[in-house]
Amino acid sequence: MLLLCVLTPAQESTPDVETIIKKIDQLYRSDTSHAEMEMHIVTPHWERTLAMTVWSKGMDKTFIRITAPKKEQGVATLRIGNEMWNYLPKTNKVMKIPPSMMMGSWMGSDFTNDDLVRESSMLDDYTYQFVTPEDASPDHLYVQLVPKEDSPIVWGKIVAAVQSSDYLPVWQRFYDEKGKLMRVMNFKEVKTFGGKTLPSAMEIIPENKEGHKTVVRWLNATFDSDIDDKIFTRRNLQRRR
Repeated sequence: MLLLCVLTPAQESTPDVETIIKKIDQLYRSDTSHAEMEMHIVTPHWERTLAMTVWSKGMDKTFIRITAPKKEQGVATLRIGNEMWNYLPKTNKVMKIPPSMMMGSWMGSDFTNDDLVRESSMLDDYTYQFVTPEDASPDHLYVQLVPKEDSPIVWGKIVAAVQSSDYLPVWQRFYDEKGKLMRVMNFKEVKTFGGKTLPSAMEIIPENKEGHKTVVRWLNATFDSDIDDKIFTRRNLQRRR
């Protein structure tokens, strides 16, 4: 998955890099979150839009259910800790997703399974430091993240830009182990939901697929409300709504 709560703007000095990484990790989650979202997938040959409802609890639990279109309605994804399952109504089967598939495409989009359910943690799975890229802007701070040796991350490194005024993310660039840019994730359309300000749109553009992109938009969201643990169960996967 593929993600800051509102921060006090930097005043006299650059903030601690770990503080920024923590905020990036927690931006779209908090203690709990419940959101209505849409995903728009664009390829050179077709486009489609999925509507979905997403719940999360802490950093370890995520549940996603597609609500439209009718063809995909009821498809659901559950993550608990390091385990992930998908449910496909057409076959009425629950399938466990192996760790090797976490970087695979979710529903034919440019978002990976990991982007959507956020199994990996920038804070825990990467080492990080401030950097200054060639195209640096005075309005941004930049952090380079390199996967730890024991982490299952496929990226060679990630470079992330945040606004220096409020530390909201601007973009993230993902590189392979040879240093080749593989994709860019852009953060757009800053809005406030329930007192929490964040970019409401995330756009992924793969560098190796001309004409492809996927945009996820938060249409509505609440944070830190009570969410029943029954949502994060395999039994709930097979409910149609």
